[in-house]
Amino acid sequence: MIITRTPYRISFFGGGTDYPVWWKENGGAVLAATINRYCYITCTPRLPFYDFKYLVSWSENETVNEIDEIVHPSVRECLRYLNVNHGMDVRTAGELPARAGLGASSAFTVGLLHALYRLRGVSPSPVQLAIESTHVEQDMIGENVGSQDQAMAAIGGLNKIRFNRDGTLGVDPIHLSTERSAQLQSNLMLAFTGITRRASQVAESQIEETLKGNLSDRLTTMQEMVDEGAKVLSSGSDLDDFGRLLHEGWQLKRSLTSAITNSEIDDLYEGARKLGAVGGKITGAGGGGFMLLYASPEAQARIRERYSNLIHVDVAFESQGSRVVFEDIEASNSALRGFNDR
Repeated sequence: MIITRTPYRISFFGGGTDYPVWWKENGGAVLAATINRYCYITCTPRLPFYDFKYLVSWSENETVNEIDEIVHPSVRECLRYLNVNHGMDVRTAGELPARAGLGASSAFTVGLLHALYRLRGVSPSPVQLAIESTHVEQDMIGENVGSQDQAMAAIGGLNKIRFNRDGTLGVDPIHLSTERSAQLQSNLMLAFTGITRRASQVAESQIEETLKGNLSDRLTTMQEMVDEGAKVLSSGSDLDDFGRLLHEGWQLKRSLTSAITNSEIDDLYEGARKLGAVGGKITGAGGGGFMLLYASPEAQARIRERYSNLIHVDVAFESQGSRVVFEDIEASNSALRGFNDR
């Protein structure tokens, strides 16, 4: 048995430049951080006592004999990618909801690939996990998703991630003093809008507009904001400048396509601004999910009181990325021998 723990992420700047349709021509970059909320994946080889080969437990319970019969796209394609031809029990548990803009789908794929590799006794590097999980999602599943979620889930930390035209990744960790990091985290809050959506569907119109060349100026500016945001964090300047830059970035992002925001999201954001939030954005592709706000603790108290109907999540960074938290290779090998001896 193997259990992996893979973090979700919040993205600050550069989202949209991590789509292949952009970075393969222009390069891309994001500034993002993983948080201490996780997706857990448990993988256990199955002994041949049952009339099914694969058990997949998520919001549904699947019991099938062929990989092609598995409904869950990430489980199906990860098993196919690593050519797992023996019985397997795959179970998942997540601390935050899927389709909410925190990279949950990619955290699942990264965590599953990590677990399947460890069952073979292989320890993939974080960058390898990032690149291979991106391949599974973009090329095998065919999702209209970017490349930052996989990289952040695999690597962890507060980073500037560069997406090079040749498909390689550049990782520049942002090193903050303990005091400055604590101050930044205390000024961030997440509020769940209650709206879930498929990022692939939201991103489709943005990708079409990118292909037409209609978003070049805005995406270039959003990419430049990655360096601006990193500079604010790494320098001794007022951290509120970071919040103001978030506001500027959100105004650009919401202008990319009509699918990114709606009247409910706009009302929530403007209401939070009136209560003292300096800036913020919808996390992920947009259209719903979590709203990330930069606000002082005093302003956060007012926002929580006004929007008490929403679920609020405190933000704390984590630095590890996807990790194996339980491993029993001997028992797994025994189960595999049992299957092979059948």
